[in-house]
Formats: sequence, C-alpha cells, structure tokens
Amino acid sequence: MLRIIFALILCASPVFAKGEKSGDFDYYVLALSWTPSWCEYEGDRRKSPQCDAGREFGFTLHGLWPQYNDGSWPSYCKSSHRPPSKSLTASMGDIMGTSGLAWHQWNKHGVCSGLSPAQYYELSRRAYESVQRPAIFRKIKQTLSLPASVVEDAFQETNAQLDDNELQLTCKAGRIQEARICLTKDLELRACSSRMRDCTLQDAEMAPIR
Repeated sequence: MLRIIFALILCASPVFAKGEKSGDFDYYVLALSWTPSWCEYEGDRRKSPQCDAGREFGFTLHGLWPQYNDGSWPSYCKSSHRPPSKSLTASMGDIMGTSGLAWHQWNKHGVCSGLSPAQYYELSRRAYESVQRPAIFRKIKQTLSLPASVVEDAFQETNAQLDDNELQLTCKAGRIQEARICLTKDLELRACSSRMRDCTLQDAEMAPIR
C-alpha cells in the first residue's frame, strides 16, 4: 500500500511544480547554445534539421528565461494569451534552429514573461541581437579541447561591457554547452544569481559548425 501511495504522489507532483504567476519574476537569462555540441549529445539522435550539414548554426538562441534572484525560476505559468501560431514560431527558426524549439520555449518560459507570444519572441530576438557571438568559433575546422574559461573570455573580449558576474558558461557531456547572460527586464546587463555556477572543465570539447 505504501508503494502505491508513493507512486501516486510522484505522479501528481508535477501539477504542484507549475503555474506560477505570469510576469512575476526578477530578471532574464539569455541562453545561447553551441549547436554543434547539442547536435552531438541530443540533436543527431532526434534527427533534428538544425543539425543538417550546411545549416551553419553556431551559438543559437536556446531561450530567454524569466528568473528569480534566489536562483530559481518559474515555468509553465498560467497565461491569458493564446498560443503562438505556426507562422510565428517558424519566424524564429533563423536564430533558434527550429520552430519546435520556439514553441517549447514559449510553452515553458514565455508564458511566465507576462507578454504575448509576439512580444516575447520580439524581445527574445532583441536580446539575442544585443550580444555579439565570438566570430572566431565559426572558424573551427575540427573538434577542439580547450578550457571552458577560454570561451567565456572570448565573449567578454567581443562584448567589452560584459563582466564575470553577468555571464555563465555551462558544459554538458564534456562539451561546451551554453553561454548564459543575465539581463534586466529592459535587456540591460545585470549580475546573475550567486547560485549560477560556471563550467570549470579544462578540456571541454568544442566541435565545428556543420
């Protein structure tokens, strides 16, 4: 009987983990994903068109995520806005890789922004374009092994106003995963939560664009 009750609790728990108030958050995290890494540990398995040869995706927009100052974040908030249309999500494919990712980001994070889908995507595009992605990584011809701090340094050299407290580099499966930059609701740089931690790998892999 205890096992049955425990199983029921586990099945029900996601309901209570969702539904925070839309628009009630402190700042945004702009997540820029190194597409070749994502393709190697997930995208190829999914047969995502984002990973097709010749697409030449480098640092793409993973998402613009509402955050709390304590390091937590809202998700799947209740929103009064209608879901985005297929044409609207498709319009984000040039910087997000696929319309499917654009829809997922709205469904999980955009609904917590307090904005309409069109407003959220427009703000996401503005945030993406406000940060210069280091062009040198587009010149990689073969997979490199390098300290993650090198990628972080390149972002700071390319964006002179960006400092350590406003940027986080993440890794996954031994690869460079994302650059995450903290922004105010007006897209001004700001310090990230102290709970955000940088990748400290000294031999992170970074594959070339396809």
